[in-house]
Amino acid sequence: MTTPNLFYSDLKDSYLFYNIAQKTKAYLNEHPDTHLYRMGIGDVSLPLCGAVIEALHEAVDDQAQAGTFHGYMPECGAPFLREAIAEYYRTRGVTLSPDEVFVSSGASDELGDILDLFDRSNTSLVIEPAYPAYVDANIMGGRKIVHVSSGRENGFLPAPDDNIKADILYICSPNNPTGAVFNRTQLKEWVDYANRNGSVILFDAAYEAFIEDDSLPHSIFEIDGARTCAIEICSLSKTAGFTGTRLGYTVIPKELERRGMNLNSMWVRNRTTKTNGVSYIIQKGAAAVFTSEGQQQIHSNIRIYKQNAACLMSAFDELGIWYCGGKNAPYIWIKCPDGLTSWEFFDLLLNEIQVVGTPGQGFGECGEGYFRFSTFGSPEDTKIAAERIKQLLKK
Repeated sequence: MTTPNLFYSDLKDSYLFYNIAQKTKAYLNEHPDTHLYRMGIGDVSLPLCGAVIEALHEAVDDQAQAGTFHGYMPECGAPFLREAIAEYYRTRGVTLSPDEVFVSSGASDELGDILDLFDRSNTSLVIEPAYPAYVDANIMGGRKIVHVSSGRENGFLPAPDDNIKADILYICSPNNPTGAVFNRTQLKEWVDYANRNGSVILFDAAYEAFIEDDSLPHSIFEIDGARTCAIEICSLSKTAGFTGTRLGYTVIPKELERRGMNLNSMWVRNRTTKTNGVSYIIQKGAAAVFTSEGQQQIHSNIRIYKQNAACLMSAFDELGIWYCGGKNAPYIWIKCPDGLTSWEFFDLLLNEIQVVGTPGQGFGECGEGYFRFSTFGSPEDTKIAAERIKQLLKK
């Protein structure tokens, strides 16, 4: 008889965002004409920018002509897109070879797939609160997980501890869910720890485009020593609205080796075995993001999301509620008022003012008592939600 992957039985019964969806569905079944102000899941609300739409149309037309038709794409990414991404890094002072850039169908896919590079015996370190998929992907793979708690006392940005040994280190900056961002000194501590211990950092940079403080690093490869210990995983979902279009990219430096094996070469072998590449049409659209026109347009959209963040932060300032994030990230992480648990606060917002956020407990036990708001909603809904939150909590 076939034996299934028994590690699945170690997963929690349901996923955080599934629970939220079930609660909101039940509420709407009882109140079918109610409008919900959704600031829970981090899905964008603005359409793809004009430069991307134009490139997508051109790519579709290419597929209609024999002379410009594209079939299978290179498994690791089209050269034109890999070169565009490498040039994007050069504008921030990071030198990459295009063949250190791997095009993917999105950061979420890649964060799971990248574990193919590591033996099951490796221990993974997850800084919590954390994106739940980090934990779940390692449980599915049967790996031991070290949970490192962070909190308000360290700004949800913990330093490495040499008494804790781990092989795979998850760092997300700007962080989901807290919105906290590691500075250069803090990241250097993690890079040095990884090199001392022979660990590999999986650096989730999905939200780097939201950093507005020039002193903060967008990429781990801005830190000396990172090329021998880090893999960076990025996404166009939040940067350019590709949540429904699906494209991301992963950077694996050629210097990154462990036990005589080169991880860049291993990933080439993995991708050429397990994928047939990302669609030509989508890659053409993604390349437009990295043009000067595309950059201007996507940052225009990001400014709208930043205005949403400012609106919410103003409300929390008025209420005297502690929070982090918002300024350099699309998430705001607040302390639940009046000693409420995170799910109690979720129910209060949903039932009293029809606002949907994300309970902190779903991101790990140290997230209990906190709550995440996404700033990706429409400006109109965000303004109304902020006013409703103020009126509710002033009571």
